[in-house]
Amino acid sequence: MSAQSVTIGEAARATGVSAKMIRYYEETGLLGAAERTASGYRVYSESELHALRFVRRARDLGFSMTEIAELLALWHDRSRASAGVKAVAQAHVADLRRRIAELESMARTLTDLAERCCGDSRPDCPILDDLAAGPVDDSSGIPQSAKRPRRRSSAQA
Repeated sequence: MSAQSVTIGEAARATGVSAKMIRYYEETGLLGAAERTASGYRVYSESELHALRFVRRARDLGFSMTEIAELLALWHDRSRASAGVKAVAQAHVADLRRRIAELESMARTLTDLAERCCGDSRPDCPILDDLAAGPVDDSSGIPQSAKRPRRRSSAQA
């Protein structure tokens, strides 16, 4: 154990990563197993704290655990080409943009439904009607149940 090692609690305070998440990162193999004291306590070196800060920043930017593992491997590989790092970042940006578009679509739909809801003492509510209608078909925003032809009952025939 090096003289500059810190406990898991100190590592958590120094990096902004909770002790629980540090243990999780070790269990999943994202980070190597920490060195242990004779009494079994985990201790972390400055290089391990640096890796935890790296993971924290990557999580803050929304990278998945798989992407973080890939980025960590690239970070540790000094013979890497930056093209690999750029490809991971660009793929993540594309995913973020797709998710933003989905969120904006949801916001538009909910805004429309909220505007159509009277919000008064009557039980009629287009928000609940839409939720009860079921899944939405592709990007049209129209519930699948609204697109299906309705069967005519024998009373309507």
